[in-house]
Amino acid sequence: MDKSILKGSLLVALGACSYGMLTTFVKMAYEDGYTSHEVTFSQMALGVVGLLLINLFVRKKQTGTTEKSRTRSKLKLIAAGTTLGLTSTFYYLAVKYIPVSIGIVMLMQSVWMGVVLEALLQRKKPSAKKIIAVIAILAGTLMATNVLNDSFEIDWRGIGWGVLAAMSYTGTIYCSNTVSLEMHSLKRSLWMMIGGFMIVSVISLPFLIVEYQMDILLNWGLVLALFGTILPPLLYTAGMPKIDVGLGAIISSIELPAAVLMAYFLLNEKVDVLQWLGIGLILLAVVQMNLKKRKHSKTE
Repeated sequence: MDKSILKGSLLVALGACSYGMLTTFVKMAYEDGYTSHEVTFSQMALGVVGLLLINLFVRKKQTGTTEKSRTRSKLKLIAAGTTLGLTSTFYYLAVKYIPVSIGIVMLMQSVWMGVVLEALLQRKKPSAKKIIAVIAILAGTLMATNVLNDSFEIDWRGIGWGVLAAMSYTGTIYCSNTVSLEMHSLKRSLWMMIGGFMIVSVISLPFLIVEYQMDILLNWGLVLALFGTILPPLLYTAGMPKIDVGLGAIISSIELPAAVLMAYFLLNEKVDVLQWLGIGLILLAVVQMNLKKRKHSKTE
C-alpha cells in the first residue's frame, strides 16, 4: 500500500475512533451528575474556542496565501452547523435512556437515511446495491438493538431521540459535502461549529440559567471538546485528501465498533453474540455501499 494512503487511512481511523470514544465519556459525565444540557453546551463552547485558536495558528503559518471568505458562505455554514448542534443534542439525550451500543447503532441509521435523501434530491431511484445495503442495515439494527430477544426491554424515548439524531446527522453529512466547499476545511469546521453552538445555546440556556455546574468545563468539557469537536476535524482534514471518498467512508465506520468496545470496557455494557452479528452486518453494508465508489475512483 502507498505510504500516503496508509497514513491517510490511519488518520481517518483515529478520527473515527475519537468520535466512537465520545459517547462513553458522555455517559461517564452523566454518572458524575451532569445534565445533557451541561454536557452539550460545554462541549460546543470549548469546541468553538479550540477551533478558533487552531484557525488563528494555521492562518499565521500560511504566509503568502490568501482566501476570500464571503459573508454569504459563512452564513450558509452557520445555518448548516445547526444540524451539528441538533445531532449532539438529540444523541446525548438518546444515550441518557439507552446503552451506548444501541445509541451508536441508531446514529448509524444516517447511512440509509443518506441514501433516501440522495434519492429525493436527485429524483433518482437508488441502485440495487444501495437498496440491498439499506435492507442489511435495517436487519442489522434489529439484531444489534436486541429487539428480537424475548427479554427485550428498552426505553423508547432513547430510540426516538436516536432517530432524530440520525436525521440531523444525515443533514450534517450532506452539508459537510456540499456547502461552501471553496473555503478551507478548518474554516468550514469553525463556522459550522459556531452554528452548532448557537442552536445548542438557544436550546440549553433556559435550563442552564436555573443551574449550571461550572466545574464541568474542566472535569469533562475539555475531554468532550477534544474528542468530539477538535481532534476529528483535524484528523479528517489531514487524512481524507490522501485517500478516496469510498475508502474514507469505509474506514469511518470504525466508529461503530470503537464506541461499543469503549462502552464494554469502561461502562461494563454487555453485548451478546446476536448484537455483535448485527453490528457486523451494518459494517458489511457500509463497506458494500462504498466499494463501488472506491473502485470507480481508482479507475479515474
